Amino acid sequence: MDILSLAKSVGSRVEAPLTDLRTVTKVLGNPHMPLLLALSKGFVEPVYRAAFLASAASSGVLHALAVRPCDLESLAERLRIADEDRPRLKEWLDMGIRLGDLTKREGCYKLRSLPAKALAQPGNDAIAAALEEVLRFHVPALLNAPRMLREGRRFSLDDQDGLVIARSTRVVQPLVEEAIARTLDRDAPVRLLEVGCGSGAYVRYAAELNPRLSALAVDLQQDVADSAAANMAEWGLTDRVETRQADLRTLDAQPQFDLVTLHNNIYYFPEAERVDALRRAHDLLAPGGRLLLTTSCKGGNIGLEALNLWFTYADFGGPLPQADELVDQLRQAGFDDVEATRIVPGEQFHAFTGTSKRVAYA
Repeated sequence: MDILSLAKSVGSRVEAPLTDLRTVTKVLGNPHMPLLLALSKGFVEPVYRAAFLASAASSGVLHALAVRPCDLESLAERLRIADEDRPRLKEWLDMGIRLGDLTKREGCYKLRSLPAKALAQPGNDAIAAALEEVLRFHVPALLNAPRMLREGRRFSLDDQDGLVIARSTRVVQPLVEEAIARTLDRDAPVRLLEVGCGSGAYVRYAAELNPRLSALAVDLQQDVADSAAANMAEWGLTDRVETRQADLRTLDAQPQFDLVTLHNNIYYFPEAERVDALRRAHDLLAPGGRLLLTTSCKGGNIGLEALNLWFTYADFGGPLPQADELVDQLRQAGFDDVEATRIVPGEQFHAFTGTSKRVAYA
């Protein structure tokens, strides 16, 4: 029996007629019971609830129920659940009722809690994805860190879900867009290279700000690049934006770009390789071209510290940067006029800019 069910069992026994007073007294007299009850309500149930909400959001169940109440059969069809597994789906949905996020009337499931209703809204997709990121990636890092060290294991890129990360990083979209708006030339033709394009949302924003902009958008993960390409087609940008899977360090391109951008991904490069990666970005710039790099830095909120922990335990990246160290790395990579700016005063989200040292010759 798990902690939560045991605690609730005891609670129901207290409320029921005391048919076995000695047993109940013995259970309640257990010195571990106050801790058990505190853990159940303060830690265990919220974890269950967060996991259910993240799953219900990513599977599309919350969105479906936001449109209209659905019975088990319609939800099973939407999720493409086989007939023999529909009783299992019912158990999962009924868990949502027990947790207080769903309700059921006349055979149909409905949204009940405010968090469930909020996460069902398309405008809150980034928050739903961020919740999923916490549960799928941050929590395992906290849970398994000592064992991973003992066994010599590290997280790999395959341990991430690139599509979830591409969605969750949009929680800082207003900050990144502010940095783009401060940096991008609005009038002259601009050739943009975006490294780690994710969903492509920031390329789209830049293209909206400057109708004369064209871009090459690359991402390390093939499924993410494919998704970004599909988005470009949906947004009517395929004639202005080329999207492909590529690694900055081996990217086959000429030094033709007026602006190179890296948003929320410098920690995908190991610390020892960051100067070389930034030097490669510098070498892809046209004379006088600029770099814009946005990232969270060390010393932020607990969520950023958990993100930092995950990348510290990864075999392909490294910890979040220190702002002053990243400024120095940009200078080592060949950039002039390097600046670091906090987008929101007091927060550890920075925009870094630098200019190519190379000059054009007549």
